[in-house]
Amino acid sequence: KELQHCLFADSLVTISDTGRELGEFTVTIQKASFNNEACYLIHANSHGSIDDIPCGTSITAYISKSLETLEQHHHEYVKLQDHPLDRKSYMVRQDDHLVVNKIITEREEVKRQSFTFPLSSVQGFVSEASNLLILRILAKKRAIPEDMVFLSFDTETHICTSTYKELGVRSQTVGKVGTEVFGIERAIHSEEDVPTTWQCYFLSDGHLASRVQVGSPVTMKLIHMPAQSDEGLILMFVLDKKEPDLVFEQKPLVWEDDMQLYSKFLDRKEELKANHTMYIRHHPELKALMADFLQFLLLRKPDDVFTFAAEYFAPFSSKRNPGNTFKSSNKTNPFWENC
Repeated sequence: KELQHCLFADSLVTISDTGRELGEFTVTIQKASFNNEACYLIHANSHGSIDDIPCGTSITAYISKSLETLEQHHHEYVKLQDHPLDRKSYMVRQDDHLVVNKIITEREEVKRQSFTFPLSSVQGFVSEASNLLILRILAKKRAIPEDMVFLSFDTETHICTSTYKELGVRSQTVGKVGTEVFGIERAIHSEEDVPTTWQCYFLSDGHLASRVQVGSPVTMKLIHMPAQSDEGLILMFVLDKKEPDLVFEQKPLVWEDDMQLYSKFLDRKEELKANHTMYIRHHPELKALMADFLQFLLLRKPDDVFTFAAEYFAPFSSKRNPGNTFKSSNKTNPFWENC
């Protein structure tokens, strides 16, 4: 039941230490189905620019009701002018193993890695996607059990531990609203590097109010209060200082130069790419069908490609009358007769 109250969207703005808006961070969790198993679809995106260098992270995953990772796509990029870096990883549970495939592109060099772990060796494993759901559950409880330790992967896909620690309650101003937020610290303890630590603060209904990676020059903050749920009481005060009306000059919109719109564009692009890739992988017959069509097309080399394609795929229709499939391959296209 507590998981049902974690199904909502978060949207934060990425801000530099000087107060400049750099990008956007979003997280959505919703009900879904994976291989006929009821689960949760988690989608997180962080896109922006630091020191005028575009960078971002995108996660799309299916998480079971027992918080196990069924499948996860993870994409990170830094677009340095002379040294671009792109990291993609795909994690999937196959039978009694957890399989991880990684593609790292640095300049023109492409490195591929594959890892396989028996499920018995990763009991208690928490992926980056399942972590987002766990944080919401803990935030709504406002309590962190002692010695809360899970397994995780470090940046080199080595198994390590991850811990959760309570940071207590503090005040935070969201827009013009002051409220109490509850803090949780998560750390990944690599055996070969220093721990990687994030500190997150949440509203009483589980919405994310701020997030920062320790040592990073940027912070993700909630700018506007979300619609309040019926559960929990948010203590707030409204600043009554009346500001003079401002008049803004209308300027032409160039979405490529607007950081927020560009971040939304990248967000949607990554979401579509992940969804399309997932669909094609779940339907391998699509590649075979298109390969057969192209091979037959190149063998026949018809003058009218449109008619040839229509007649090639016509037999797949249940309403098609039996007959000679390609009798009109070299005739005038009937679709153009009335044009």
